Amino acid sequence: MAANLPYEIAKFQEHSRLLKQIKRNTNRYFREIQDSGHFSQEVLSAYLPENDSQSLTKVCEKPPTIIVIGQTCFAKVCVINELLGEPILPVVGELDSRTSWRMIRLKYGNISNVSLVLPDSFELAANLDAYEGSWESVPRADLELTELQRDDPAMASAVAEVSLNHPLLKAGAELVCSPSNHEGDVENILRACCEDVLPIVLYALEFDMLAERDKCELLQVKAFAPDMAVFFVKCNRKAPVELTNSMTESGRNEVLDSMSEDGLNSSMVIGETKLRTMLKNSKTKLFEQLCELKYLSAYESNENMAEGNDQLTNSSILAATRPKSNLIEDFALFPCFLLFVRQVLQYNVVWAATVLNEAHVRVLGMFITTAFDMARDMVITPRRLDYAREKEEDLYKALMESASRKQEEIRDLIHSSISSLTPDLLKEVENLKFEEVKLAEDDELANPKDLQHCTAVIQELVLTRINNSVAQGLISSVRYLQDNFIGTLKRCVESLEQMDAGGSSDSGENATTSLKRVLDSAYQIEVTVRASSSLARLLWEKMKQAIQTLPGQAPPKIDGAWKRKVAQDMLISLSESRLAKHICAQFRLRLQKSHEAFATSMRILEAHHCGRLEKTEEKRMKVRKCHAPKIAKLALESTSLRDVVVFGMPQMDREVGRGQYGVVYSCEKWAGRQPCAIKSVVPPDDKHWNDLALEFFYTRSIPKHNRIVSIIGSVIDYSYGGGTSPAVLLVMDRLQKDLYQGIKAGLNYRGRLVVALDVVEGIRFLHSQGLVHRDIKLKNVLLDARNRGKITDLGFCKPEAMMSGSIVGTPIHMAPELFSGRYDNSVDVYAFGILFWYICAGTVRLPLAFEQCASKDHLWSAVRRGVRPERLANFDDECWTLMEQCWSGDPSGRPLLGLIQPRLMDIIKRAESRRSTSVKQRQQNRSFKELEVL
Repeated sequence: MAANLPYEIAKFQEHSRLLKQIKRNTNRYFREIQDSGHFSQEVLSAYLPENDSQSLTKVCEKPPTIIVIGQTCFAKVCVINELLGEPILPVVGELDSRTSWRMIRLKYGNISNVSLVLPDSFELAANLDAYEGSWESVPRADLELTELQRDDPAMASAVAEVSLNHPLLKAGAELVCSPSNHEGDVENILRACCEDVLPIVLYALEFDMLAERDKCELLQVKAFAPDMAVFFVKCNRKAPVELTNSMTESGRNEVLDSMSEDGLNSSMVIGETKLRTMLKNSKTKLFEQLCELKYLSAYESNENMAEGNDQLTNSSILAATRPKSNLIEDFALFPCFLLFVRQVLQYNVVWAATVLNEAHVRVLGMFITTAFDMARDMVITPRRLDYAREKEEDLYKALMESASRKQEEIRDLIHSSISSLTPDLLKEVENLKFEEVKLAEDDELANPKDLQHCTAVIQELVLTRINNSVAQGLISSVRYLQDNFIGTLKRCVESLEQMDAGGSSDSGENATTSLKRVLDSAYQIEVTVRASSSLARLLWEKMKQAIQTLPGQAPPKIDGAWKRKVAQDMLISLSESRLAKHICAQFRLRLQKSHEAFATSMRILEAHHCGRLEKTEEKRMKVRKCHAPKIAKLALESTSLRDVVVFGMPQMDREVGRGQYGVVYSCEKWAGRQPCAIKSVVPPDDKHWNDLALEFFYTRSIPKHNRIVSIIGSVIDYSYGGGTSPAVLLVMDRLQKDLYQGIKAGLNYRGRLVVALDVVEGIRFLHSQGLVHRDIKLKNVLLDARNRGKITDLGFCKPEAMMSGSIVGTPIHMAPELFSGRYDNSVDVYAFGILFWYICAGTVRLPLAFEQCASKDHLWSAVRRGVRPERLANFDDECWTLMEQCWSGDPSGRPLLGLIQPRLMDIIKRAESRRSTSVKQRQQNRSFKELEVL
């Protein structure tokens, strides 16, 4: 164990170095994303909470430290000396239970040294026995606390720091021996021991039972760290003897063999299972007491990851790899502590990598959602602008036509209003009081000049009542118009202005106000009677112009009869036609101005949106090409680190395939799955790293589906190429062959049609996840043992919103619009059409139309001109029609996959029916021949 512990510590230090680098890059990229202004700080800070960040710092930067607590100083000294392989600490006598020892910290140093260090890292000046000469064991007096020293705060809190040139300490580990605990304050002691370190807790036992004091201490430890695993080991003052019902010699040797160098790369889950099986304790009193304290369990829990589990979640991996407390009652088996250390260290690496990976995945999910929103905004906003202009133009034309037709309607409305109002209006006028006019006792005017004022008051009252009546009559048509004709238009314009964040309001009247004026100009009223005051003023002015001048002489009396006569003369003298003509002319004039104002507002609004959409496209490009690839690479690194810690490095066997970007090897077993295939890729530059990382993220993030080859995990081999060019190993299920090999091997027609159906189902699933494959071809369809198809190689697969218009794919399967850089998921339908040609043809040779092309550019040029594969003699009409529709040059003319699937099912049924008929016919022919022979 003394030889293997440094290896475990060094391996952890290598993993923590990678974690530290991933964490540092994560923080840097998050800051870059925040500084870009595309996302708020509050949003991004939630993706790596402060508590997780602090815990990550502890795993990545703090030294792994074995903290030894226990019943007695003797037990703790035995354990520490055993760990170091030499008696560094003095052996304690029988009466030392009454002595008090200070905390001891053992660290690496080039020379052996002892010093007393205060909690603030200042060294305490003291005359130590270790200074008197050379020593093999630390002088006991330098470790003890005398009664006099206890009264000195500095001496009482000082830690005995021992520096040693030891392989375990040189590897980066530290050892801490807890101080004597006479006050029973284990929580504060443990807090001091665990401060700024990554703790590995070992509890040293001397006696066969736990005293009440020991139980209280262990309960405090449980309260301080409920989830912390503790390794219990019993050390006897006498030579260790065989325990009753203890493990056999062969069993002990098997456990010790598992600690050998060959066992270091095994899965920690398997190692833990072996440890708990081989070291199963008999039901001793000590075991029962630890079970009562909830450190051990009498029942084995089956939390390990089952072999062949289809989909391992982060929570299941963490639960299965979490170390558990163990009890060793035979000190000869103390080397098992090596496996416990391995489990604790590996669990911390797995936990840290999982936390980082979850943060990366959440951010990438946010990027994809944001990209979809931005893509939708860039498509919808121009359509909304066009819709608003088109509908307002329709509204304007309709109102202009209405203004011409409404003249007679308004005249009739004025006539009916006057007719209905006259009786009540005359009665109201008759009772009218002139507040500012002085009358004599006989109702004569004191001042004859007031006669004109009285006449004007009566005229204003009459016109006001007529105005209100006309307005009431027009309200119903306005409401109908707003609810049924322009309701959607108003909401559209308001939405555009909200998206513009008020930008257009800085440049004058906004489009909503202009649209409102278009309506007001038509009827000069709002949708409520109260808001019709503007119409009242307009009608008053227009009607005053249309009123014939009333001749009159100063009446002898301003009484009811006179008032009534003035009102009647005014009503009679109104010209309804002339008034309606003036109103309609005014309608058209104001409508024209409002229409022009709306057009101006829309041009301003469109200019604002053009600028905003340019920034949106810039932001989307930044997310696609910069932010997302960086975070995806970190996600690949974090999950690969976790996978290699949990499952080990996969062993590559023979080469089974070679593609444009990597080599595929076979692998018998990995992560409990068999057989496996390993795609080994050595990215030559950042672009390939980004593409590979995004491929891995998209493939691993989608749910498991029977028609998609899922990735089991990934490992990054940093030692490849001498450490200068790491190799990425993507591990996936290994299938029998690809469709190219299946067709060459003579896969029958029905079997090929079933594979076509499988491919459609797989593409539909990818599209339902928002992904576009972009490289559907024969070699990217794998066949299982039952010749069912599965889509593989998602190297070009991306969410539609994250596609940057790159020209990717295999030339003969590439849709024409791919060359324009503007395309959608219908390119997969086109590629399926070409694939279906091969399936129906039953051959892997190139179509004649493509075989004649001398180069890739020649082929692409032919495809853009409309050249497609030729029809073969064995194609039936239904299959050929489906091919032609799928590879249509117009993306909108290609059928939906949901429609292709039932058509394929019908084709399969007809093929089965024809096959059945053919079989029956052959049987009948055979029977006829037999009869003829007879």
